[in-house]
Amino acid sequence: MSPRSARVLIVAGEASGDLYGSLVMRAMAGGEDPAAAPNGGPAGDEAPAPHQSVRFTGIGGPAMRAAGLRPLGDAGTMGVTGFVEVLGSARAIWRAYRGARDLLSSADRPDLVLLIDYPDFNLRLARKAKEAGVPVLYFVSPQIWAWRKGRVRQIAAMVDRMLVILPFEVEIYRRAGVPVEFVGHPLLDLVQKAGTRDQALRPLGLDPKRPTIALLPGSRRNELRAHLGIMLGAARLLRGEFRDLQFLVPVAPTLGAGGVEEILREERARAVAAGAASADLECVLVREGRYDAVAACHAAVVASGTATLETALLGVPMVIIYRMNPLTFALARMISDVPHIGMPNLIAGRRIVPELVQGGCTPERIAQELRRILTDPDAAETMRHALAGVRSGLGRTGAIDRVAATAWDMIGACGRKHVA
Repeated sequence: MSPRSARVLIVAGEASGDLYGSLVMRAMAGGEDPAAAPNGGPAGDEAPAPHQSVRFTGIGGPAMRAAGLRPLGDAGTMGVTGFVEVLGSARAIWRAYRGARDLLSSADRPDLVLLIDYPDFNLRLARKAKEAGVPVLYFVSPQIWAWRKGRVRQIAAMVDRMLVILPFEVEIYRRAGVPVEFVGHPLLDLVQKAGTRDQALRPLGLDPKRPTIALLPGSRRNELRAHLGIMLGAARLLRGEFRDLQFLVPVAPTLGAGGVEEILREERARAVAAGAASADLECVLVREGRYDAVAACHAAVVASGTATLETALLGVPMVIIYRMNPLTFALARMISDVPHIGMPNLIAGRRIVPELVQGGCTPERIAQELRRILTDPDAAETMRHALAGVRSGLGRTGAIDRVAATAWDMIGACGRKHVA
């Protein structure tokens, strides 16, 4: 290759992808240890050696921008789920897509396209990259095992290498002829608690001696709006029974605290209008050290997504929930082919954590499941034991380092091809 900096077009569309993308960027730039991330874990055993300089352009959130991304779009604006919900962000998504597409045919043409999850956007971009002759590395597979299985043929035609984080995904791609590797799950390096319960809760103004529940409504704006109010309704029901309960809400970096605080104000106003005292419900926002904070909780309510796996790795009993636009839900039911929505249940192969979806996701049902965890020690311990088994199904540490090494290998192969 020429001595210029390597160029990578990298795209992630939500909070977990933003985090993984930032770690891959740092690892490619110099082998940074994933343990440097907040609440990080031990280093992997395959840390790549430092390489030539690399320049990243693309789409991500605050973590990727802090790692040096030249942004074409913001994951916080683009990160929505659902067939209907995405319409509200269509303009921002199209503008970012157009910028990424145009880059593929520009004088600043990348040496590699690195795509992280976010399949509806990324698979379209992969097609353009293939047409432009730019190699495509995909990290964190689209959930083709859950719905739209026919996409594997599309992926086979457009993706040069697929790096998966769940072991059962390997055979799906292997059968389709996609070069695939199971690299392990990045969360094994990242999800660690660094301190005691006292150290986690006292700085937040919470009492370590009181039972604490975490509310995790999701990392996307539409998820926040769909879930937090319902979670707060359940919290208020429980607060009426357990007067010493306290609650915390970890805030996803892609959201910021403003939207959460707005919903908290709205819920408080409704409660006051209904005759409840405004101070009845303690609810503390957590912006840093979220793993320590969640690990200090007796239970959690978690929107389906990466946070369910993070909570499982922390060993906290939980209730998994999800609500979406009714039309989106109807369409999802038509194309979905999985028995569970929660990642811990999918990995375990059975229902180890309760799931409340759509019409079943109500404050009353959530409160009922949390009440069982709080009052039945045997049920809570059974769930903790089952969650401990989830970790063993996620492979070994060092996933980020393997992704970085693969990216450099593909860039080098591309350079050798051009020289030849």
